Amino acid sequence: MTRAYFGTDGIRGKVGTYPITADFVLKLGWAAGRVFSRGRQDPVVLIGKDTRISGYMFESALEAGLSAAGVNTQLMGPMPTPAISYLTRTFRADAGIVISASHNPYYDNGIKFFGADGLKLSDAIEHEIEAEIDEPMTTVDSARIGKATRLMDAAGRYIEFCKSTIASQMKFGGVKVVVDCAHGSTYHIAPHVLSELGATVVSMGVSPNGFNINEGVGATKPEALARAVLDEGADLGIALDGDGDRLILIDHEGTIVDGDEILFIIASARLAQGELRGPVVGTLMTNLGLEHALAPFGVELKRAAVGDRYVMEMMLANDSTLGGESSGHIICRDRIPTGDGIVAALQVMEAMRASHKSLKDLRCGMDKYPQTLVNVRTRERVNPNQMDSVQALKTEVERELGGQGRVLLRSSGTEPLVRVMVEGADGDKVKRLAGRLADAVRDALDE
Repeated sequence: MTRAYFGTDGIRGKVGTYPITADFVLKLGWAAGRVFSRGRQDPVVLIGKDTRISGYMFESALEAGLSAAGVNTQLMGPMPTPAISYLTRTFRADAGIVISASHNPYYDNGIKFFGADGLKLSDAIEHEIEAEIDEPMTTVDSARIGKATRLMDAAGRYIEFCKSTIASQMKFGGVKVVVDCAHGSTYHIAPHVLSELGATVVSMGVSPNGFNINEGVGATKPEALARAVLDEGADLGIALDGDGDRLILIDHEGTIVDGDEILFIIASARLAQGELRGPVVGTLMTNLGLEHALAPFGVELKRAAVGDRYVMEMMLANDSTLGGESSGHIICRDRIPTGDGIVAALQVMEAMRASHKSLKDLRCGMDKYPQTLVNVRTRERVNPNQMDSVQALKTEVERELGGQGRVLLRSSGTEPLVRVMVEGADGDKVKRLAGRLADAVRDALDE
C-alpha cells in the first residue's frame, strides 16, 4: 500500500505547507496516540525536537493531540534523534516522537516516530496511523486526558549513554577535536561527551537561534569544519547534522571522510576485536570501494534501499551489527538501534586510539571509486525509472562503463528531487555521464 503522508523518514516538508501545519500535526498526534494506546494502560510517549523555531509550535500541537487521545507525554526539549530512540527504551515508553527535518534548512520541519523498541516504525504501523488521520477527531473522557511533564535531565542521561558505548578505560587525552553541531540538537551534548572523555574540544555550530540550523555548517556542509581543523591543528573534525543522526569526519589534513569510509574503519576495528557479526549493510548508493575493501576479510556487503530504516530492516534480517549510508547515517546496532552520529564518532576515535593510527591512516585501507551525484529538482515526486528516454540513456551509459561501474536513478524520499548517481573507475567519464543523465531527466520533465 502507498502511504499518503509518510516518506522514508517520517513526514517532512515546508512549514506552513500541508501537511507540515499546526492543524495537521495536532491531528497526527491524536492519530498516533490512538494507535500507541491500544491495549495499554496509562500510555506514555516521549517528544523531542531539534532547534528550529517551528519546533515550539509543533511540540504544542503534538502534545495536545496526544492528550486528546488519552496519552501522557514527556517533553525532552532539544534532543538528538538517536537520544529519543535511547530514552524511549530506557523509560519503557510506548513510543518516541522527534520533531525535526534533519539536515534540511530551518523553514522545513518533520515528524519522526520510534516504537517502544527504539526502532523506526514499520510500514504497517504507519498505515494504521494514516488510517486514523482520516477519522473524525474525538477527545477521551476528561478523566482520561493525557498529562504532560518535562524531563529536565534528558541531556545528562544521553551523555552518559554515549560515553558507555566505548571501553570504560578508554580516554582521549592528548586528542584535539573540532566538533561541528550544525546549530542543531547536539549543541549541548556532543562537546560535553568529548571533553568528559578527556579530549581537547573546539566547538562550532553551537549557537542555535531557531533559524541557523544547518546553515553553512554541519555534516552536509563540512567545508567550514575542514578549514577549522587545519587552523586549529586538530587531530580530527566531527560534523553532525541538525538532529545528530548523521556523521561526517575530517582528518588532520582537512580531507573529508564520508559514511562509507567510516563504515570501513568501524568494521575493521570490530573485526580486530572479534565483534563484527553478519554482513555490513549499505545502500544502493554505497561506494564499490567499500565492497572491494571488505571482501579480502570475508565480509559481505549487502545493499538496502536508500534510507536508514531500510538499512536497519536488512540488518535485522541478517543479524548484522554494522550498517549505514554514504551520507553518514551509521548504525552500530550492538550499541544503539538507530543511526547515531556521536556514538559512531566515538567508535572511530576508539579505533584511532587503540591502533595508534591517525584517521587518515585508518581510511587508507579503502580506495573509493569516483562517484558523481547530481540532484535534479522537480515540482512533485516523479519516478525516473518510468521515463523511457532516460532509461534508454541509462542502458547506453552502463554499456560505456563496461561493467566497471554503476548507475542509479531514484526519487528522493524526503525532498522533490531525482537523484542521478554514476560510479566508475574513470572520474572524468563518471562526471560526464552523470551530467548527460541529469540533462536527460530535465528534458523528460519539460516534456
